[in-house]
Amino acid sequence: MIITIIIIVATGIISVSAFNNAELFNKLKFNAYQIKHSSEKWRFFSYALVHSGWMHLLINMYVLYSFGSGAEQFFNVSFGAIGSLYYALLYVGGVLFSTLYDFGKHKNDMYYNAVGASGAVSAVVFASILMFPSGSIFLFPIPFSLPSWVFGIAYLIYSAYMGKKGGDNIGHFAHFWGAVFGIVLMIILVPGIIQNFFSTIF
Repeated sequence: MIITIIIIVATGIISVSAFNNAELFNKLKFNAYQIKHSSEKWRFFSYALVHSGWMHLLINMYVLYSFGSGAEQFFNVSFGAIGSLYYALLYVGGVLFSTLYDFGKHKNDMYYNAVGASGAVSAVVFASILMFPSGSIFLFPIPFSLPSWVFGIAYLIYSAYMGKKGGDNIGHFAHFWGAVFGIVLMIILVPGIIQNFFSTIF
């Protein structure tokens, strides 16, 4: 799980540094207008290294640690030496892909900003659901575990609905498209994973 740890440490260091450094925060955050009109293409990736506060950072890194360790191990066992590369592709690809919708929608809006690794974490979570379809998730305050695939379906519906509704300054579409990226990448890399998923849950 070395890649997961590297991501968590790097994200933690840069996020904490940006908490009290507005110049660094503003330089790294996602801003579609700056990407289009100032060619600041690094923002497609750098925004995942900064967070809006401690809670935002801790939740994302906790979820990444919880799901990423198993996902990284799955890739290493399934693909050997190249497994780490595929896992890195899952995360970094999730960072990029989860912003494309918002880039298209907000590329002429200089006031739209986004930060956080939620889209990439969502890609890892949903890839993990396909890897381990019999897994379960505890969600406070529900007193029992939910099958991970039930959580996944509910999360996708919620993210699409809230993204369309808008008004809460949370990148719900990034969560949604990050999840889609994780699912599609797994279908490409692991032929038969969908069949295995459905044969396991039914």
